Amino acid sequence: MTQDTEGERETTRCGFVAVVGAPNAGKSTLVNALVGAKVSIVSPRVQTTRTLVRGIAMFGAAQVVFVDTPGIFQPKKRFERAMVAAAWAGAADAEIVLLVVDAVKAGKPNGEEDTDRIVADLKASNRKALLALNKVDLADKGKLLELAQRLDASGVFTEIFMVSALTGDGLERIREALAGLVPAGPWLFPEDEVTDMPSRLLAAEVTREKLFLNLKQELPYSCAVETERWEEKQDGSLRVEQVIYVTRESHRPIVLGNGGQRIKTIGASARRELEEMFDRRVHLFLHVKVNERWNEDRSLYAAWGLDFNA
Repeated sequence: MTQDTEGERETTRCGFVAVVGAPNAGKSTLVNALVGAKVSIVSPRVQTTRTLVRGIAMFGAAQVVFVDTPGIFQPKKRFERAMVAAAWAGAADAEIVLLVVDAVKAGKPNGEEDTDRIVADLKASNRKALLALNKVDLADKGKLLELAQRLDASGVFTEIFMVSALTGDGLERIREALAGLVPAGPWLFPEDEVTDMPSRLLAAEVTREKLFLNLKQELPYSCAVETERWEEKQDGSLRVEQVIYVTRESHRPIVLGNGGQRIKTIGASARRELEEMFDRRVHLFLHVKVNERWNEDRSLYAAWGLDFNA
């Protein structure tokens, strides 16, 4: 397939790039920056990303489909195993693997364990990858060079990029490299599409992000958001009803806040982002329910595209 570019015929290219790494390496921030739009939620908490999130970017005649993946670590529980399995499945299905490493954390004692494990697994599977050392604006330059040399010695990486997903430094070089690396072929998505995530799931992810950002460390990691109702109103607006699942009755008042103020703040923040995202008025209703075993609910795993039996 070809397209006209300033009077010339240019071959189109398209391919999938799996963005993998340890928890909190900055994968989602990097994907959002490369796509040029928010497609994956971001928070300071580990394991914010729970499923595969595809972000679609156009680099000239190349359509690059980034697959943001859950952080890879040593899982202990069913839900953790499902997330890690999803990350490796995303890597297996992609033409290109981009490993993102937190250059600050990896440069500190015991900060490289998850990364070294990922590199070892890539090497064992004879899988080549690109390496993005992230947060270089905050890293010690001497330790950064040592880290790059150590990881390069693994023989896994064909190219190393020094980037800051937050400031945008170094991202143009990644764009140029990926535009040339994805295979020739027709585009798989419309040119103006930035994600293929279903709207109901995307809306739930937005609310979960606001939940994490507002509660910080007050609420344990084990909470979930599900969109139960999605109604298109005659006036063009949306009515969205969501359930926030917590695992203990004592967690409900934490989410609700004094006089329900916290849940109102979370809902207002989520609603504003959803209205901008969907370019229409949104009526958002949030309910908090206790479900001690939501992470054993097969239907939730299916909605997130996770393997319950991983």
